[in-house]
Amino acid sequence: MFSKCNFYILKIKRNILALIFLAFCTSLLLFSKSNLPAIKKGLSLWANSVVPSLFPFFVATELLMNTNFVNILGKFLNRIMKPLFNVRGEGAFAFIMGLISGYPVGAKIACDFRQNNICTKEECERLLSFTNNSGPLFIIGTVGISMFGNSTIGLLLLISHLLACISVGIIFRFWKSNSSSSSYIGSKNSTSNKYNNVTLSNLGEVLGKSISNSISTVLVIGGFVVIFSSIISILNASGILSNLVLLFTPIFNFLHIDTCFIYGIFTGILEITNGISSISTINIKEISINIIITSFLLGFGGISILLQVLSITSKTDLSIKPYFYGKLLQGIFAAFYTFVIINVFPFFNFNL
Repeated sequence: MFSKCNFYILKIKRNILALIFLAFCTSLLLFSKSNLPAIKKGLSLWANSVVPSLFPFFVATELLMNTNFVNILGKFLNRIMKPLFNVRGEGAFAFIMGLISGYPVGAKIACDFRQNNICTKEECERLLSFTNNSGPLFIIGTVGISMFGNSTIGLLLLISHLLACISVGIIFRFWKSNSSSSSYIGSKNSTSNKYNNVTLSNLGEVLGKSISNSISTVLVIGGFVVIFSSIISILNASGILSNLVLLFTPIFNFLHIDTCFIYGIFTGILEITNGISSISTINIKEISINIIITSFLLGFGGISILLQVLSITSKTDLSIKPYFYGKLLQGIFAAFYTFVIINVFPFFNFNL
């Protein structure tokens, strides 16, 4: 009897992914009435928000990577990047573009660096830990102005987000610091032939490839947005999220945090935009709690972003571990910095 139980457990473990995918397919049929509007909403979010904000940046970074700009930037900023983050100066390109454009541009550039032999494996993994961030347009525009109705809240979240990612970068300067720093994929000569080769004669070809690569990445992101909109809808319709709320209610009561935040936190851990939207609509006098939780979610990024990054890193030999640990730390740091700023500077305190 005992051996039979072990056999069945082993069988379930071996086929766990197949069972999950089967459950997902079944849920799509069972909850189609609530699922179809969620999918349409996800598609609308992707078409109206993701594509306009990310696609131009993807093309721009692809074009810049085919010029001498990254090398020039590396020479100027090597004195800052090396002692601070233990990454060569070229890493500043991933850091700056990741901050300006938002998820998942920083991770894509870090993986491009690895594929094109600009940084070592260890350096690219350090870059993964802190260069993939929410952009200022999303934090101030979407979260601050659209969701909270206050640009100052957006500014507060942006400051804490920036401080948190720098803090994570400094901590992760020690990631595999004892490893060899010469783990390049190919030779320097093979890399130089691929890079810095854009001229007026081949501009059309380079632009075409940049657009093609960018479309591919944007379509993958769109797929993740739609799938996770569907998953959240299924969890809602099936009552799983409401049961999770009941399960975690005693913990939140013990911590003196309003239980109405549980749904938003779980949704945000799955998909950042839906979660923050839910949290921003909760009306309580101490709005600082809303802001601190939002700050954590912005730093962490959610499972949807994690899988987007995994789809990019899977094309390289980079580990996803530094990214996951880095984002978890960034969420904690961002929440802490937001708490400190709200309590130290009355200008940022919006409690009634």
